[in-house]
Amino acid sequence: MPDRLFFTESDEANALIAADPMALLIGFALDQQVSVQKAFSGPLAIRERVGTLDAGTLAATDLDPVFRERPAVHRFPGSMARRVQDLAAHVRDHYDGDAARVWTDAADAAALRANLSGLPGFGEMKIKALGAVLAKRFGVEAAQGLVPAHPTLGDVDSAQALLDYQTAKRAHKAEWTKMKAGAGSG
Repeated sequence: MPDRLFFTESDEANALIAADPMALLIGFALDQQVSVQKAFSGPLAIRERVGTLDAGTLAATDLDPVFRERPAVHRFPGSMARRVQDLAAHVRDHYDGDAARVWTDAADAAALRANLSGLPGFGEMKIKALGAVLAKRFGVEAAQGLVPAHPTLGDVDSAQALLDYQTAKRAHKAEWTKMKAGAGSG
């Protein structure tokens, strides 16, 4: 298990998302329409403001003011507060509050895919990205079958690798947008 993931500029946030499975899930839940750095800094901000990342506590807490406190945890504080609260309730109700069970309970890639797809806000892209992180950074055998051929956060093993990943992702998105625009003009 890594002692940190290099997804933020904060060593403390990077250590938290590597050490605390709930923090990792929250980071992925927040990884939407904000930078990777902002998303994965969110769990630390939440822990500092609430005092814990315990699934039961987060599920029972009104997270809206937590997310809105400046600096806001996410650019969409209301909807993301609900998403994290729903995620925490799901972990509490389905995994007895133990976020690691999302992957440790999975016997194979199909079971892990089912567990991940059951998480609020986790679609195919997040399933592949988290699967890649679990496989490549944490050695989770069941996640191997979820790793896509393209680069993901699972390939990020340093601050420079994060910059390289983000540069490649922007180039890929630009190319994709250009292809979609060309396909629509015919």
